Amino acid sequence: MKANVSNEGRAPDVPQLNKAGKPTSQKPKAPANAGSAKRLVTAMLLLSAIPLAFGVVRLIQLAGGAEITPANARFFASPLPVVLHIVSAGVYAILGAFQFAPGFRQRRPVWHRAAGRLLVACGLLVGLSGLWMTLFYPSPDGDGELLYALRLLFGSAMVVSIVRGFTAIRRGSVMRHRAWMMRGYAIGLGAGTQVLTLLAGELIIGPPSELSRALLMGSAWVINLAVAEWAIRKRPAPHKQ
Repeated sequence: MKANVSNEGRAPDVPQLNKAGKPTSQKPKAPANAGSAKRLVTAMLLLSAIPLAFGVVRLIQLAGGAEITPANARFFASPLPVVLHIVSAGVYAILGAFQFAPGFRQRRPVWHRAAGRLLVACGLLVGLSGLWMTLFYPSPDGDGELLYALRLLFGSAMVVSIVRGFTAIRRGSVMRHRAWMMRGYAIGLGAGTQVLTLLAGELIIGPPSELSRALLMGSAWVINLAVAEWAIRKRPAPHKQ
């Protein structure tokens, strides 16, 4: 007797049996890019670690009534924006990193959608609170007009990217949704890259001037966006939008 074949002319998969004659459980294979996805998530978490640590220290200072100095007086005078900024940035950076792991999204689509809604709210809080602090907090020493303009530019770009990413998925365009969310997240991670660019600048040219500080901080946003654009164009387009 001939074995039943599928429509494609191949014999159907036969489950492997154990000694008791029952089918053995077969674990799904990990995605081929699982290793690179884990490295990507780890890299993003590490990039977020230093600014988040500074943020925790700032929250402790505000809660514990630390000594008020010219450098932190603006935060004590109006603490709500900086508290919202730090807390929302922590959630956005940590939770957002896992949204870029394809295997994680595929295994937990419900979690991905629920986390995505929270991340939209947190990302908008990060961008809008950052814009508020730029506009209404007194500028610290060493910050000039160029850095002021860059903060307004990239803060606004982050808000626009998140809004466009949200509206894209509401229309069913997965590819545009991913692209805009990647851009927004790249800008949000700018504080982490700024730690590296400022450190590199100080090692190479010494203590930064007002102009070099602005350029070094601006270059961090540009670097992150360049990496995001490379990843967007490298990623294969999904079958459905």
